[in-house]
Amino acid sequence: MDEAEEIVQNLFSGIWEKRAELEISISLKSYLYRAVHNHCLNRIKHLKIREEYQQYASNYHENSYESVGQSVMKNELERRIEEAIEKLPEQCRLIFRLSRFEELKYHEIAEKLGISPKTVENQIGKALKILRTDLAEYLPLIVLLIDGLVSVRNDYWYI
Repeated sequence: MDEAEEIVQNLFSGIWEKRAELEISISLKSYLYRAVHNHCLNRIKHLKIREEYQQYASNYHENSYESVGQSVMKNELERRIEEAIEKLPEQCRLIFRLSRFEELKYHEIAEKLGISPKTVENQIGKALKILRTDLAEYLPLIVLLIDGLVSVRNDYWYI
């Protein structure tokens, strides 16, 4: 209702300001209806453009903004995770990488390595236990990352 009143008020203000050079050749009623109609269409276009810009700006900032501190935290966490993975026993590390980085299912890993799916499951459990212990001091940072303050590669969300 407020916007409708504002449109009509702006229309009458515009007419008043241009009254000296304004010539209406059709009925005043038709002119006013058409003028209000056009102002409403312009308002809708303006709102649509503003909404698209806000959506673009929101997506741009979400995807591209990262403070220096956040970048340092992210890089440090990625480095520590990679170090922790490298400390895993060889077969455990291989199975963990196939599962988490190559996104293979347990039975696919078992077929590829010629072992049982239960062995794969046990090795993944072992890897996760070791990584949780090794990365315990980084838990607060991981919580911040999960809350969306810093984005990190999906590869590490499974830890």
